[in-house]
Amino acid sequence: MSVTSVVVNSCFTFAAKQDFLENDIRVKPDLDAHGVLGDTGWYCIRSILWAFNFELPKTVLALRGPVFNKAGVIIECSASLYWEDGKVATFHCSFLANLTMDVTVVGTNGTLHVHDFVVPFEEKKASFSAATKSGFTELVTGWEPKPSEHHVTTDLPQEALMVREFSTLVGSIKFDGSKPEIKWPTLSRKTQQVLDAVKLSIERGFETVEVCCLVSIVGIKVGTFTYYPSII
Repeated sequence: MSVTSVVVNSCFTFAAKQDFLENDIRVKPDLDAHGVLGDTGWYCIRSILWAFNFELPKTVLALRGPVFNKAGVIIECSASLYWEDGKVATFHCSFLANLTMDVTVVGTNGTLHVHDFVVPFEEKKASFSAATKSGFTELVTGWEPKPSEHHVTTDLPQEALMVREFSTLVGSIKFDGSKPEIKWPTLSRKTQQVLDAVKLSIERGFETVEVCCLVSIVGIKVGTFTYYPSII
């Protein structure tokens, strides 16, 4: 019987200053009650879903030991995600730890490492390393083959590319009669489903929570525009 393994680990943390921890919108229960989970945790979850071709996990389990501020907002937490076919992922997000933006994908025959998956070390260049069928050298003194380093460059920073993509989508609707692009709200909805399941697991005392498998987008018609209230 063939046995395969796929594991993803994602981490996004930064050491916020005291003013941020006391006054930022992301630490206020009446403004953004998801705290760090809704900020850096969102990126961790999205990176995991990306690695699994946006297939939703079957269940999630928040790990014990989250940190809350005095108002009860999460400022550090971790969770594990599980798929029916055996895939597993974990993530850690924090406002209290050194700036880190790592994703590691480990499969039966290869490994992928990205160390700046949210904001690149350099504005117009990003990198990743990949290894395929790695093993030890004959005397177990090294690796063979060694991981390879890859660099990706762009003329524009990712923020400008995001605005250009958005403008193109709006222009195609306004001037070409195209339908709204369903890709982005669908990916956002899936990310939010996992995020909500993690928060519910924390609130239930770290119980396993099943992720809802309904991924259709329900919109509200306002004139000729459809508003998606849960998509941000």
